[in-house]
Amino acid sequence: MKLYEPIMLALPLAERLEELIIATGRLPNGDEVREELKKFNLEESCLDRGLAIHRGRFIITLTFPREEHLIIDILSSTGELSDALEVIAYHDRELEAYIVEILPANELEFEGNIGLEPVIIDDKNFELKSNPVLGYFEEHENGIFLAIDEKTYRRWKTGGNTSTCPICGGELAWRGNEAYCRDCGYGVRVVRE
Repeated sequence: MKLYEPIMLALPLAERLEELIIATGRLPNGDEVREELKKFNLEESCLDRGLAIHRGRFIITLTFPREEHLIIDILSSTGELSDALEVIAYHDRELEAYIVEILPANELEFEGNIGLEPVIIDDKNFELKSNPVLGYFEEHENGIFLAIDEKTYRRWKTGGNTSTCPICGGELAWRGNEAYCRDCGYGVRVVRE
């Protein structure tokens, strides 16, 4: 799958960060994040003083790893800031949880609405305390879909509203195991295991 827009990297990257935090019991370090970005076929073009830059044909990432937080800026390769996103991971000591959020990098110019629920992981038992709808994107003849597994769908259905688009907050129209959003143009597809 080609990464045409920042959102197409932000969701699967947030899912991978969630998996890494649950598996290791800590925030991923810079080397782990760099390896994850390479799995998305992004070329590392700079590594200097705690900053890593990766690029693909349509997107560029800037990674700022620190011990207490991790910030990954995802920009369009055109330099347009209106759809730029930040994936942020940190340990919130007051909530006693690890948080992974996807936020607009430039709230003043952002064209859409991020309807994504943050990932909240309990820092004691490393179980999810939220219902994020994360997955990866697939391109089909009917359009581009966020592919989610059945476990994610069940969690979403139990804890949230499956008629609300998890990407933009618009309204979803379901047909079988696929849904279409008229607002953002993406679809959601439940991938059967």
